[in-house]
Amino acid sequence: MKLADLALPPPLVALGEKARRCFPPARGSHGWDHTLRVARLCQRIGSIEGADPEVLLAAALLHDIGRERQDGNAGAVCHAEAGADMAQPLLAASPFRNGRLDNILHCIRAHRFRRGPAPATIEARVLFDADKIDAIGAVGVARAYLFAGEVGARLHAGDEELAESAPYSESDTGYREFRVKLRHIRERMLTAEGRRLAEERHRFMEQFFRQFILEIDALR
Repeated sequence: MKLADLALPPPLVALGEKARRCFPPARGSHGWDHTLRVARLCQRIGSIEGADPEVLLAAALLHDIGRERQDGNAGAVCHAEAGADMAQPLLAASPFRNGRLDNILHCIRAHRFRRGPAPATIEARVLFDADKIDAIGAVGVARAYLFAGEVGARLHAGDEELAESAPYSESDTGYREFRVKLRHIRERMLTAEGRRLAEERHRFMEQFFRQFILEIDALR
């Protein structure tokens, strides 16, 4: 997918190009292609939920621009807070002002699963759901293992090690991500369309990990 595939108005295309330059080429699990998929999901969910499409798409394009700061500090920096700070100068030349600008920044700050303010606007709720939907299903499983490879994790650590495992460690496996976060995403959806999309992806993901554990156990 390319930015042009989103059929955005010129101001959002310009904003998207600025956002794209914030992504390093090395990280793939939270790279620019993830942002484009989230933006597409926002278009789909937002049109059904009645969100402001321009505010929503601006927030989607910018939501992960602080990711490099978080990954470069082993999770010590919150990429949502960093991203909101980074977004302000990028939005200076945009047509967004006052409440709409504040809403974009709120959407960015509120999109994380594990921390941050609760999404308080329909745009923030749609972005939250879209970002989480891209973390489950076939794409979500692939991203979980891609991230595990990026931080040097092994293939599997086992349930018995989950209590003592830590993010950004060799035990931060794709299966750990499933147990700690991904299996709970379906329950956290904030929009009706988000819940519908998450349900289908959740079923596939559970089936994958059941098969994964069966094959891992056969090697013991």
